[in-house]
Amino acid sequence: MIMAFGETGWQWLNAPKQWTVDDGLSLFCDPGTDLWRTTHYGYVNDNAHLFGRTLPGDLRLTVTFSGEYAEQYDQAGAVLRIDEHNWIKAGVEYVDGGFHLSTVVTRQFSDWSVLPLDRAASTVTFDLERSGDAVTVRYGLDGAPPRTMLRLAYFPPGEPALAGAMAAAPAGKGFPVRFTDIRVATTPPATGA
Repeated sequence: MIMAFGETGWQWLNAPKQWTVDDGLSLFCDPGTDLWRTTHYGYVNDNAHLFGRTLPGDLRLTVTFSGEYAEQYDQAGAVLRIDEHNWIKAGVEYVDGGFHLSTVVTRQFSDWSVLPLDRAASTVTFDLERSGDAVTVRYGLDGAPPRTMLRLAYFPPGEPALAGAMAAAPAGKGFPVRFTDIRVATTPPATGA
């Protein structure tokens, strides 16, 4: 287990060859890495770099990061992963020469939604709030709090999930990523009125 961001219990799934923990997490994303299942492309890749803590139930994950995206599909952001068939990744992805806010929800098959950005942001913060059977994805750019909703998705309730950061470079030579903050907090379940 790794000590980072003032907490113990962090772990890697598919650790990159180069990474350091100091007042944040820096890594060089290995080439040929991705997180995707079947849809449209016909392949399954489950070798993206994931750094997180495994927690059951409701939680809030907040990840602030920047990357030197340069090639098609370079990506970094936040991840919730139950297993190889059930996960959500949300972050910034470089697609067709531009920057996009990207969310992939996988329940056996991946689906992908994107929102183009008109410029590169110096930092991006994603907030994934897991409550019951849903995850709400919010974001903020350049130091703004993550208040803008990007996606609401079903996520199997009660299953322990790895909550943390992710990075992948499916098509390029790899690229540097810096996570300046990763926070994971359990939240009490919502009660009905």
